[in-house]
Amino acid sequence: MPSRPRSAHQVALRLLARREYSTSQIRVRLARRELPEPEVDAAIARLTDAGLLDDARVAHAWARRAAEIKLRGRSRARREIEALGIAPDTARQAVDTVFDELDEEAVLERAIAKRVDGPIRDRAHFRRVYQALLRQGFPPDRVAARLLAGTDGAQPFMEE
Repeated sequence: MPSRPRSAHQVALRLLARREYSTSQIRVRLARRELPEPEVDAAIARLTDAGLLDDARVAHAWARRAAEIKLRGRSRARREIEALGIAPDTARQAVDTVFDELDEEAVLERAIAKRVDGPIRDRAHFRRVYQALLRQGFPPDRVAARLLAGTDGAQPFMEE
């Protein structure tokens, strides 16, 4: 028995039942199914009006996950949210809200602890950890200060 074609609204509801998506992500997924553009627009408007599709909520959830679970810094979290198709202002606002609630230094400390098991051994080790933390979106000055503070003043690798 052939399945009957689903409307854009039904497809979007099934997608949103599994997890949160941004408006842009839903639009892309519906377009892949070659659904008519006016039907996609109507479905997105209907879902937005019902509160089932909310880019600010998606951005906030993504920012919280980035900070608490993935141990990302502000800039990386913001870039990832913008990559979801969320407006830069919404992404910035979500990241600022989450990082105002959390202690950003504590997130950086957890990220360092995840990468360093003991003292920093040499310049190469310092560089690897420093670069990894920069890629995670932490500010260079804070990363360097925290890494140098972790050497307890003994910086034998800096004298080479």
